[in-house]
Amino acid sequence: MLQTAAERQRALTGGAVGLAAIGLFVGLAAFSLLLAGGGSAVAGILLDPYILRVLRFTVLQALLSTALSIILAIPVARALARQPHFAGRIWIIRLMAVPMGLPVLIGALGLIGIWGRQGLLNALLMQLGLAEPVSIYGLTGILLAHVFFNLPLACRLMLAGLERVPSEYWLMASSLGMRPPSIFRFIEWPAIRPLIAGIAGLIFMLCATSFTLVLTLGGGPAATTIEVAIYQSLRFDFDPGRAIALSLLQIALTAMILGAMSLLPLAADEGLTTGKDIKRLDGVSARVTDALILLIAVLFLGLPLVSVIMAGLRADLLKLLREQIFWQSAGMSFAISLSAALLSIILSMAIIRARHAIASSRRRGVASKSFFTAMGSASAMILLVPPVVLATGWFMALRPFGDASRFAPLIVVLINMLMALPFVMRVLEPAYVVHQRRTQKLAASLGITGTARWRLIDWPALRKPLLTALSFAMALSLGDLGAVALFGSEGFVTLPWLVYSRMGSYRTNDADGLALILGMICLLLTIAGTAGQSKQGSESGGR
Repeated sequence: MLQTAAERQRALTGGAVGLAAIGLFVGLAAFSLLLAGGGSAVAGILLDPYILRVLRFTVLQALLSTALSIILAIPVARALARQPHFAGRIWIIRLMAVPMGLPVLIGALGLIGIWGRQGLLNALLMQLGLAEPVSIYGLTGILLAHVFFNLPLACRLMLAGLERVPSEYWLMASSLGMRPPSIFRFIEWPAIRPLIAGIAGLIFMLCATSFTLVLTLGGGPAATTIEVAIYQSLRFDFDPGRAIALSLLQIALTAMILGAMSLLPLAADEGLTTGKDIKRLDGVSARVTDALILLIAVLFLGLPLVSVIMAGLRADLLKLLREQIFWQSAGMSFAISLSAALLSIILSMAIIRARHAIASSRRRGVASKSFFTAMGSASAMILLVPPVVLATGWFMALRPFGDASRFAPLIVVLINMLMALPFVMRVLEPAYVVHQRRTQKLAASLGITGTARWRLIDWPALRKPLLTALSFAMALSLGDLGAVALFGSEGFVTLPWLVYSRMGSYRTNDADGLALILGMICLLLTIAGTAGQSKQGSESGGR
C-alpha cells in the first residue's frame, strides 16, 4: 500500500464528512417538506386537478422537447461527420458549446429578440404582409428554447459516436457504392442508436426540471411546469401546502427518471481497427445538402446570440454601470459564485481522495464498495432534488426562526455548490487519478507527505484542473436564477435576478444591457477555464 495508515484515515474521514454534509443538507430539506406536508401533501398530489394538470404539462413538454432535440440533431451531426475538412467546421462545433455554457436567462432574452413579438422574425413577416405575429410564449416558446439549449448537446454526443466509426467501414461502403440511405441504415444509424437512449434520458431530465426558461417564456397557468408552480405557490400565492405537494411530486418524478436512466444499456465497443484516418467519400455528393443543414443550424443557434449582443450594445451601458444596484448585485453574485465554487472544489477533493484511497486498497469489503458508490452518487444528488425544491425545503425549515430571507445568501451558496459538484468532479477526478498513478510511488519512496507533498507535487500538477473547475463552477453559479428566485428581494439581489426584475418591470433596454454584461463575465470565466487546453490537446495529438 502506497498510502500510510494516517493518510488513508484522513482521506476516508474527509470523504465521510463530505458525504454526511451532502446527505444532511438534502435530507433536512426533504424531511422539512414531509414534516410540513404530511398526509395532506400526498392527498393533494392525488386529488388536486391543478397539480395533475401541471404534471401532465411538465411531462408533455419534456417529451416533445426531447424528441425535437434528437430528431433535429441527427441531420446536423451527420452533416458535420460527412464534412470533416471544411474551413468553418471547428467554429460551428465551438458555437454549439456556447448555449451549453450560456446563462439560461440570457439565452431566453436572445430567443425573444429573434422570435418575440418585436423580434426579427415577426418584423420580416410583417414586411411580407403577414400581420399575425409568431408567439414565443407558451408551449411553442418553451419547446423552441429547450431545442436551442439541448440540440447542441445531442449533436455533439452523436458526432462523437459517428467519429468513432472505424475507417474500414467507410472504405467498404465506398467500394460497394452504397447510397446515402444505405449508409445511414447500415453504418450511421447503428453508431447513433446506442447513444440515443442515454441522450434522451439526459435531455428529458433537463427539460423536466427546467425552471428559468419556463418562468420566462411560459406565458401563464396553461404552460407551467412543476418547479415554476412551486415558485408561484410560495412567491405569489403563499400556499405552502401546494408547494410541498409539488415538491414531493418533483422528487418522485426525478427519482423515476434517474431510475430509468440507470437501467439504460451502455454503448457497445466498435471493435479492433487499424486506426486509419477517416476518409468519407459520401461527403462530396452531399456537400450542398450538408451546407444548407449547417447554415440553418448556425442561424438558429447564432442569431439569438447576435441579438443579445446587439440589444445589449443599444442599452446605456455607462448608466447601468453607474447604478448602485448594479454593483450591489454584482458584488453579491461574485461573492456567492466564488464561495460556492471554492466549497464545491473542497468537497469534491475530499470525496475524490476518499474514493482513490478505497480504489487503491488491496482489500475492499462490501462496506468499502458501498461507501465508494455512495460518494460517487452523492455528486448527482442535485438531480434528484432540484434547486427550487431544495430552496423550498429550506424555506419551510427556516420559517420557525423568523424571516427566511435572512439566511438566503448561505442557502443559495450551498445550493449552487451542489449544482456545480457534478461538473467539478468530472474535471478533477480523472486528473487526480492520473496524477496519483504517475507520482504516488515516487512520493512514497521519498517519504514526501502532508503539506510538503501538496506544495511540491500535487499543486503544480493539479493547478490547471483546479482553476478550470473553479472558473466553470463560478460561471454556473453566476448565471443561476433558480436558487435565488424564492429569496430574491431588495436586500438580496444577484445579477440574474436584477435582469429578470428589469424584464418584469418592462425595462427591456436595461435588461438587455445587464444580460450582455452578465454574458461577457460568464464567457470570460469560461475562456479562463479552458486556457491552455488547446495547447495541451495539440501536444497530445502530436505524440
